[in-house]
Amino acid sequence: MKVNVLAFGIAKEIVGGSTVEVELTSDATVGELRAELEEQYPRLAQLASFMIAVNNEYAVADNALQQRDEIAIIPPVSGG
Repeated sequence: MKVNVLAFGIAKEIVGGSTVEVELTSDATVGELRAELEEQYPRLAQLASFMIAVNNEYAVADNALQQRDEIAIIPPVSGG
């Protein structure tokens, strides 16, 4: 299945735009998506941390993905 992933902040710069399409198996999980993103965009793996949100909620690695899910890369945020 193909999923569209939204990117924000530094992640947007790393993937080269505000969205990226990723090809996954039909039973893919958030962890598999993360691994695929890090393989395609090695600079993502170099971030101190980044989260993946699915349908406006932070997701854990074993969450299953559906093709119609709204998926976003949430980069680390700093501030004070």
